[in-house]
Amino acid sequence: MAKHALLSASSSHRWLHCPPSARLSENYEDKSSDYAAEGSEAHLLCEHKLRSALDIKSEDPTSTLAYYSEEMEECSEGYATFVLELFETTKQTCADPVVLIEQRLDYSKYVQGGFGTGDCILIADGTLYIIDFKYGRGVQVEANDNPQMKLYALGALEVFDGIYDIDTVSMIIYQPRRDNVSTHTVFKESLYQWAEEILKPTAELAFSGNGEFSCGEWCRFCKAKYDCRERAEVNLGLAKFDFKLPPLLTDDEIEEILGKIDNLISWASDIKDYALHSALSGKQWTGWKLVSGRSTRKYKDETAVADAVKAVGFDPYEHKVLGITAMTTLLGKKRFEDLLSNFVEKPEGKPTLVPDSDKRPAFHTAQNDFIEN
Repeated sequence: MAKHALLSASSSHRWLHCPPSARLSENYEDKSSDYAAEGSEAHLLCEHKLRSALDIKSEDPTSTLAYYSEEMEECSEGYATFVLELFETTKQTCADPVVLIEQRLDYSKYVQGGFGTGDCILIADGTLYIIDFKYGRGVQVEANDNPQMKLYALGALEVFDGIYDIDTVSMIIYQPRRDNVSTHTVFKESLYQWAEEILKPTAELAFSGNGEFSCGEWCRFCKAKYDCRERAEVNLGLAKFDFKLPPLLTDDEIEEILGKIDNLISWASDIKDYALHSALSGKQWTGWKLVSGRSTRKYKDETAVADAVKAVGFDPYEHKVLGITAMTTLLGKKRFEDLLSNFVEKPEGKPTLVPDSDKRPAFHTAQNDFIEN
C-alpha cells in the first residue's frame, strides 16, 4: 500500500481550512472504498495509454483491472488524447517540450513531510502545465484556487524552476465523467506568495495539531466527521430556531438556515451511519436496538425460473430499452453519440435553490419575468 503524507495534497482542502483535523484524523483507520479502488485502476490505465501514445514502453494493465469497463477505456483514451494534443500544441512554439508521467512531487519546503504524485507534468515555452485526471463523477472539481493543484505546482517548481525558464503555471483538471476540463493559469510569483503567506504557516499549525477547528463542506472526507465536536456544535446551532415553521421565521433567519442546512443533513446522515456501524460491531446504544430492515422477495435461481415459465408457454422476460447511462456503457460514448444523439433530449431540470456562487444560470419564474417587464 502506498504511503501517504500526513499533510497530503489530496486532503489539503480540509487541513488548510481546519488545521487540527490532520492530527485528529491519525486516530482513525484508513478505509478503502470501491470508488477509490476504481479511481486507482483508472489512473493505471491512463498512465499506460499516455505512455503508449508517447511511444514509451508500457505494459497494458487491462487484464488485471477488476473495475475495467468500456467507459474506463474511453475515459483513459480521452485523457491520453487530451495530453497528446496539448503536447503537440506546445511544439508549435517550443522546440523541445518535456513530458513527465506519474512524477513524484516534493513540496516539503513549505509543508513538513509533504509530497504527492502528479499525473502529468508538461514544461514548454515558459509555462509549467500540471494535469490531473479525476475519474469521479459525484463532485465536479475545479482548477481555480485548487490547493491540491497548487501544491503539485509548488513541488514541480521546486525541481524545474531552476532548470527551465518558467513564468506561468497552468493547472488543468481533466474529469471526463463530468465532461469537465477546468484550467487555471497563474504567474509563478503568486504561487510563491501564497506558499509563504498562507500555506506555510497553516501547514505548521496542522503538523503540530494546533489551530482552530472549522466546519464546512471540506468535512465530507474527514475521518473524524462522525464524532467531531466542532461539527456537532455548528450543526446543533440550528436548534436556536426551535424548529419553527417557515412562515414564522424572518427572511434573515431563513437565509441563515439555507446556508447551513446541507451540512446539517450530511452531518445527521453521518451520525446515523456511525451509530449503525458501531451497533453492528457490538456497541449498545441506550434506547436503541438492531432489527432486520424491510426485505423484498427474490428468486433463488433466475435461470430455473425462466425455464419453468417458458415450459408452460409464457415469456418470462421484461423487454425495455436500456437507460441512457447503461446504453452509453454498452455502446461506448462515441458510438452512442453517433447512433443516438438525435434521439436524446434533455428536459429542463426541476427548479432548485442554490447559493449565488453556483455556476448555473438563474432560473426565471413567471413572477420574475413579470417584475422584469
